[in-house]
Amino acid sequence: MEITVIRSGMLTTVQDLGRTGHRSAGVPLGGAMDPVALRVANLLVGNLEDAAALECTLLGPELVFSADTWVALGGAEFEGLVPWQPRFVHAGERLKLGAARRGCRGYLAVAGGINVPPVLGSRSTYLRGGFGGFQGRALREDDVLSAANAVRRVHDHWRIDARILPEYSASPTVRVVAGAQGDEFGGALFAAEFKILPQSDRMGIRLGAAKLVRIGGGEELVSSAVAPGTVQVPPDGQPIVLMADAQTLGGYPMAAHVVAVDLPLVAQLRPGDRLRFAEVPLEDAHQLAMQRERVLALLHEGLAQKVR
Repeated sequence: MEITVIRSGMLTTVQDLGRTGHRSAGVPLGGAMDPVALRVANLLVGNLEDAAALECTLLGPELVFSADTWVALGGAEFEGLVPWQPRFVHAGERLKLGAARRGCRGYLAVAGGINVPPVLGSRSTYLRGGFGGFQGRALREDDVLSAANAVRRVHDHWRIDARILPEYSASPTVRVVAGAQGDEFGGALFAAEFKILPQSDRMGIRLGAAKLVRIGGGEELVSSAVAPGTVQVPPDGQPIVLMADAQTLGGYPMAAHVVAVDLPLVAQLRPGDRLRFAEVPLEDAHQLAMQRERVLALLHEGLAQKVR
């Protein structure tokens, strides 16, 4: 089946759950900024959780499908498609996603998955490196993607329980564990409310409105490993939450690390939104991650009776 791009939207890329096992060579994890939304959208159309889908940012694409298929949207709410439930699309029908009404990034899963060549074990687009996804770049008008002609039987008149989903908000409280230099900022990280800056991208969410100052100035640091979720504080004092395409090493102080289950909340923030941080013990972060996996496993099992 072919998918023709009539309009590409603001930033639409092919993403899966990222390329693991290559960070020692300097290759970022990449993949979906909101992996939970991608996983759920894929399950809703009968795909494996890590199938490649389209990540749409703020303004969605307009697409034409050459064959009947099922699609589902997870993450941000876009004009033109009800999120979190499968929709049947007829051959030749135009599917238009308008502006995001809530959130920043939506994940459009197509039955059978988006078929692009894997690079280093992943179909994700790494924009800065210019590889993966569709020709290593964002989609453009007149691009033609392919997807498997997957036959699905989907039962209607149901929707997933909202309690399964992340608690998206335009002003969330994001849980973190302490970073290596966390004590050098006192309680300032947790006392302040931060504003999302327009300079944010897939590499990092930049925060403004409050500045953090290292107690005593601090000495210059040797670069060390960082990962998606690391909260770095550059010399200007405005923190950066590293995200999916983050580099593998950094020399800025690490104030904290966002717990994995709250990274989707950060991924859905748009410029002008706000967030606060709250510290939790590492043991809580582990428990929260296990609880999220149990919930998704139950969803997978339940959908097996509705999507075949």
